[in-house]
Amino acid sequence: MTVRLPHLLGCALCAGLAAADAARAAVVPTALAAALLLALAAASEDARLAVAAAALALALGGWAWGSVRLAALDRSVLAPRIGTAERAVVDVLEPPRRATFELRARALVLRFGPLRPHEPVLLELPLGRAPPQGARLALLGQLRAPRGSSNGFDERTWLRRHGVHAVLQADTWRVVGRRGGLAGVGDRLHAWLARDAVPGLAGERRAVLEGVVLGEDEGLSAGLRQDFRASGLYHLLAVSGGNVAVVALGTLWLAYLVGVSRLAAEAGALAAIGGYVLAVGAQPSVVRAGVAGALGSLAWLAGRQRDAGYALVLGAVALLAWNPYTLLDPGFQLSFAAVLAIFFLAPRIARALEGYPLSRGLRETVAISAACGLATAPISWFQFQQVPLVTVPANAAAAPAVAPMLALALVCALVAPVAPPLATGIAWANGWLAAYLAACARLFGGLPGAQIRSPVAAAGLALCLLGAGAYAWRRGRSRAEAGLPPHRRRHAEDRARAAPAAGADR
Repeated sequence: MTVRLPHLLGCALCAGLAAADAARAAVVPTALAAALLLALAAASEDARLAVAAAALALALGGWAWGSVRLAALDRSVLAPRIGTAERAVVDVLEPPRRATFELRARALVLRFGPLRPHEPVLLELPLGRAPPQGARLALLGQLRAPRGSSNGFDERTWLRRHGVHAVLQADTWRVVGRRGGLAGVGDRLHAWLARDAVPGLAGERRAVLEGVVLGEDEGLSAGLRQDFRASGLYHLLAVSGGNVAVVALGTLWLAYLVGVSRLAAEAGALAAIGGYVLAVGAQPSVVRAGVAGALGSLAWLAGRQRDAGYALVLGAVALLAWNPYTLLDPGFQLSFAAVLAIFFLAPRIARALEGYPLSRGLRETVAISAACGLATAPISWFQFQQVPLVTVPANAAAAPAVAPMLALALVCALVAPVAPPLATGIAWANGWLAAYLAACARLFGGLPGAQIRSPVAAAGLALCLLGAGAYAWRRGRSRAEAGLPPHRRRHAEDRARAAPAAGADR
């Protein structure tokens, strides 16, 4: 990927937005300074000065905007009322998750006694029947403070970064309606996929398919969930760019079969991407992939060349502009680290694998898995204190099943309303792919030493990787110099001999 001026300016804006996490800006002076720098950039005849001024202006503007957004996220109407109980009306924003003693889900409080806060909370309901995503509930609830740090997880900090400052506990509730608007459309799409993508399936196979299609792992047992983490396959249970690519390409292929024009096909792909993002929710990896897919279709419609770098930067800008705390989210860090590794590191690993008895597809899978594993290992250790070691073979074994699983699930969702028996048959076949994916997770996740949990082992692995990287760099440099013409090789050797002497003189 070639770094261009828009990439640089976008990165400057991202840096400014992220700076608000470290320190809040004085908004008015910072915004005025950004405006003056933009004026300087517009008036300057020196291209370098203009670029530097524009980049600094965007960074300052992002810092000011990020500070405004963080102030809004940190503001709470309900926090001062913790400990009180009132009748409330809430919208359920996600499928409830089953905890040890309760059901938990993010919810939007529309009414709390006399208040109309429209503020998100963590809703806790008794075990049993769970309300669907998008349901509007009437309940008698009591506000409590989120829990502090326990077993390495700080619930209070994690919720605050998502704009949640209180937990609403309720013993009884009833559904009084559903939320509407665009969010309501997303709720209905989610319900359709959750129902019609896996008709006739139950248990583990259904749970694995729901993870691949919707990014939800609630149905998995604790042991299987841990095997997915230990094997390095857990990312397959989170919606990512691969899911969006399957949705977009599937839409284009269906449009081709129907015989519609390319213009209508690209418009349909845009609609399908938007609908899928609405259905699975605005997770960082989903937004990034959705922006990339949408820009790809828009580039074709506008007759412009597609640039993956623009999509990556724009996705980061959108996420950080909405919530600068997203930078601290493990999903954001892992998603963008993996994509950057695919752009910059995977091609080099793929070239290093040339000449080995591997097919092109397997070579690309190994290169991408190795690159993503190396890039995300420090983040995994920092966030979760564990690093999977069998990522490459596990992903090489699981990769052939993932795209067909998602494609068949989407076909089921389209077929089920008109031909339920056919959809059930397709889902039955897809269940075998889900069983194969679960078997891969168990096989590789159950191997001795499948993941590192010891700080000493993590430090040893880091030293080994640094040593291997240094050796590979020196070997690659030696091989490159060996391929130079004789006069250029002698020049390189003279420079190498002169370097120590120059350092001694200094």
